[in-house]
Amino acid sequence: MHTLEDDLGELITLTRAPARVVSLVPSLTEALAVSVPHVLVGATEWCTHPDDLDVARVRGTKNPDHAAIAALRPDVVVANREENRRVDVERLRAAGIPVWVTAIESVDQALHSLKRLLVDLLDAGEPTWLTDAEATWRRPPEFAGFGVVVPIWRDPWMVVGPSTFAGDMVARLGLVNVANGADERYPKLTPAELVALGPTVVLLPDEPYPFTGDDGPEAFPDLVPVLVSGRDLTWYGPSMATARAELVDRITAALAGDGREPPGL
Repeated sequence: MHTLEDDLGELITLTRAPARVVSLVPSLTEALAVSVPHVLVGATEWCTHPDDLDVARVRGTKNPDHAAIAALRPDVVVANREENRRVDVERLRAAGIPVWVTAIESVDQALHSLKRLLVDLLDAGEPTWLTDAEATWRRPPEFAGFGVVVPIWRDPWMVVGPSTFAGDMVARLGLVNVANGADERYPKLTPAELVALGPTVVLLPDEPYPFTGDDGPEAFPDLVPVLVSGRDLTWYGPSMATARAELVDRITAALAGDGREPPGL
């Protein structure tokens, strides 16, 4: 028997490594399915990776089906402070189901949290993708610090602000998030307010809002639009091993297509 602390300092006492896990976080579901597929027994409807994921579904990240989770007899449920509601965590714990909560606001926190989840909690070896991700995100910045804005929603417009995983990803590429001075982690700012902050590029992910070439760029006609995968920008898991190269390629191509030389390249 041993006791571990999750990312929020809550204690979980285990008599053995968990053999049945339910995940309420899409990115963590992918990490578990790729690394320890034999323990994953349940996930949310929003858990879309890997493509062949075949486990029981327990509704959504914000409205998990507690009865369905209990019926799966999990040794532990994996959640995230930002993705999931405190009330659901508390109700699952009150029902006697251990919940491991992750808290991730930076690349370093993601790497550390993933290692604790897989190695410490689940007693699995460190996967190759995690080792590769650590090496990838230790590299120096590719760009020389030009302004960027990263919307994640519209009507109302919301953007990535300070103390966020996506914001740290952008910063590590050498980009300057013009919304970093906001008081909120995901501030609501109009396109005009964002443009007034002086960005050069607008990164438009395909989730949580599904921005496309016809839905998003028109709001920022003077900026260079870069359509990116939301998984590359906001997911912490196996995608971290390849996301950096994907983001750099897309940003570089967009700048070149606009006739601008990518700073720092």
